[in-house]
Amino acid sequence: MGSHIVDINGLFQKHFLRQEKLREIIRIHSEQVARKALEIIRKRQLPADREFVYCGALLHDIGVVNCSAPEIHAFGPNPYICHGVEGRKILEKNGLPLLGLICERHTGSGITKNQIIEGNLPLPHRDMLPVTLEEKIICYSDKFFSKSKNMFEEKSVEKIINQMEKHGKEAVDRFLELHSLFS
Repeated sequence: MGSHIVDINGLFQKHFLRQEKLREIIRIHSEQVARKALEIIRKRQLPADREFVYCGALLHDIGVVNCSAPEIHAFGPNPYICHGVEGRKILEKNGLPLLGLICERHTGSGITKNQIIEGNLPLPHRDMLPVTLEEKIICYSDKFFSKSKNMFEEKSVEKIINQMEKHGKEAVDRFLELHSLFS
């Protein structure tokens, strides 16, 4: 994926201009995800692009700025489920389409077109599943950290599975597949 010169601080300043509390929450969460992702790459000796994973992990939730999640001080017009798609739009407008795909594909353990249609979710009708190794690492790492309760505590695999069960067996199975790759 090559060299990535990304002004992450500039993107955060630009898009979270008047939302300091939200910016801080997203920054803390994203740094935890980045740390976990890089640790997985190191421990498993994975052939992933470390710089790309780092940038992607820091930016994966930038779309929250355009969504509503009052518990984390997000007051945008879109439902929270749209934060991945919104992040992709933001990063594409900033010339970062590959990082944008990370945003779109990290939600849950990924979301299938069928889940979107069957759940009548306000998302484009397409698969939003992590495809590349880097996308999978970030998607997996993201599940271990909350943006609201206990932000500084890493969740157990059991807790993640319990939380994912409300999204169905398919979502849990995808998480377990990622877990088998990265644990």
